[in-house]
Amino acid sequence: MSKMSTDPAPGAMALGHRALSGPAMGSRWSALFHAGDDVDETALTRRLQGAVDRVEDQMSTWRPDSDLERLNAAPVGAWVEIPRELTHVLATALEIGRLSQGTFDISVGDLVQAWGFGSGARVPDGGRIAAIDGRPSFEPPKTLQLDPAGCRARRLAPLRLDLSGIAKGFGVDELAREMKAAGLSSWLVGIDGEMRAEGKKPDGRPWSIAHEKPTLGERAILGVLELSGAAVATSGNYRHQLEVDGRVLSHTMDPFRGAPLENDLAAVTVLADTCMAADAWATALMVRGASDGPALARRLGLAALFVRADGEVEASWP
Repeated sequence: MSKMSTDPAPGAMALGHRALSGPAMGSRWSALFHAGDDVDETALTRRLQGAVDRVEDQMSTWRPDSDLERLNAAPVGAWVEIPRELTHVLATALEIGRLSQGTFDISVGDLVQAWGFGSGARVPDGGRIAAIDGRPSFEPPKTLQLDPAGCRARRLAPLRLDLSGIAKGFGVDELAREMKAAGLSSWLVGIDGEMRAEGKKPDGRPWSIAHEKPTLGERAILGVLELSGAAVATSGNYRHQLEVDGRVLSHTMDPFRGAPLENDLAAVTVLADTCMAADAWATALMVRGASDGPALARRLGLAALFVRADGEVEASWP
């Protein structure tokens, strides 16, 4: 088989490999693409950085002045005007929460803070944990109402909202939107391990994404995923952890137990059309566990990879 040539055709503009990056959500955003010299990298970097900054300004729980924190701080029952993007993310989060039968739950903000994974002290607070035991169940629209047309929301119970399981994915989608707006048709964008790809590389191959082995303290490759016109996100218990009295606590909250997640999964990777959906479903299926997770994915037609704590891998493809 002859090797595909990557040399430009006569008269065509040579495409150079470009790599842009910047700070985002406690990590870094990145954009890889091939383009000619007519692309203004400085202007594109500014647009991409502005996109992720807007997501943080609206949805961060680490910024007291974010739109999400304004909603969290508002009196129960009071309508709060919020940006269109935040309204869209909240609506998507509620829908995935419904489809996952509550395993994707954005009302775990108080749990995140109490167990030491939020913006406060990095240790569990026994008093706050005990106080949360009597928290109301998250039952939209009884506890959270959205007015999509009016871009406003109101909490009907004293629950703290947290979008950590979906906002990063939406940030990647916003990077993708900017790449399309710049007229680029082949690219790979991401924030940390959440990625979205469009088109193919000049050699005709899809973009390659390393599927990391979920091993604490080690960076090793479990396999390679090829992406084109799709997004991928992973939820796992091997990155962000706390160790308390010899016990390792996962940063993912189990809304049913009201505590850090403890089950037989090490990681779940989901492929979807948008990174927002992939991000949220990776968390939902991770909480669901090694038995119920694959069953739910198959029932809903989700493409997912489940890595058990013992290293066994199970795939669910539509």
